[in-house]
Amino acid sequence: MTMTSHWEDFYATHLPPNCFEDNRSLLKEFCDRHYKLKSHIVLVTSGGTTVPLEHNTVRFVDNFSAGNRGSASAEYFLEHGYAVIFMHRTKSLEPFSRHFTGQQLLDMLELHEEGMSTTITVKPDSVDVLAPVLDKYKNAQETHRMLYITFTSVVDYMWLLRAACESLAPFERNAVLFLAAAVSDFYVPQDEMPTHKIQSGHGAPTISLQLVPKMLAPLASLWVPHAYVVSFKLETDEALLIAKSRESLNKYKHKLVIANILQTRKNRVVFVTPSTNYEIVLTKDQALSGLEIEEPIVADVVRRHQDYIREAEQPAHQ
Repeated sequence: MTMTSHWEDFYATHLPPNCFEDNRSLLKEFCDRHYKLKSHIVLVTSGGTTVPLEHNTVRFVDNFSAGNRGSASAEYFLEHGYAVIFMHRTKSLEPFSRHFTGQQLLDMLELHEEGMSTTITVKPDSVDVLAPVLDKYKNAQETHRMLYITFTSVVDYMWLLRAACESLAPFERNAVLFLAAAVSDFYVPQDEMPTHKIQSGHGAPTISLQLVPKMLAPLASLWVPHAYVVSFKLETDEALLIAKSRESLNKYKHKLVIANILQTRKNRVVFVTPSTNYEIVLTKDQALSGLEIEEPIVADVVRRHQDYIREAEQPAHQ
């Protein structure tokens, strides 16, 4: 008798999220269409996952991720011609709308009332800012190259990740997984979670967290074994960065780790492959000019992915 693995136990003991079947249908339909079109496709995961502390969730453990890297990268993958599944935390940043947070969009608009009719126009000095973003958004919508899928908890994320991989598997080498979401390392198992809100009158609770299974293992070896899988590694200690990234590559056998330090993540990353590592750095002048580090990051991943596809097309040496 073989024992089930940690990740199989996780799915066996945690129910899929609401709307799971609807999302699975959307993923299948999107992937089937782009498979017929012979598209290159990328799954971009983005934002943080919550760890609920109660079944009727009032309190949860969260992380600081707002989805900056994932939402920006999704735009650049579109520019490179990829179909994009953007799997993101509810209310985290999204492609295109991320450029206008808070009241910024409303500040660009003017209201004109004439008699019974009201019109809304974009202020002349805002047209140059809004038009290019709107143009790219409309193009993505009209060409059906973007699918939005949302998650909230770590359990939602795990179910949707596996469903996305099921639909992506037929693409083999033509698929990229760009796993930029900040996935919780710890969780409270559903059978150890109280049903209702934890009452403060009972004193401070003692909460026992368990390790979330590392889904890179089944993902890279079983679910999408031929895809180009990219994971991210965030550290606060520079001395650990390369070693931990290479350890991850050796353990899970995927293709690339993009490593970064918490304090410098917006202007420096390190690409770590099984055999090499090198930096992508944004200069001060580049940042001031409006260049985002995600643009060269995605360009580099796309170049590596194209090389990976070509490798398979080359005849084997006799």
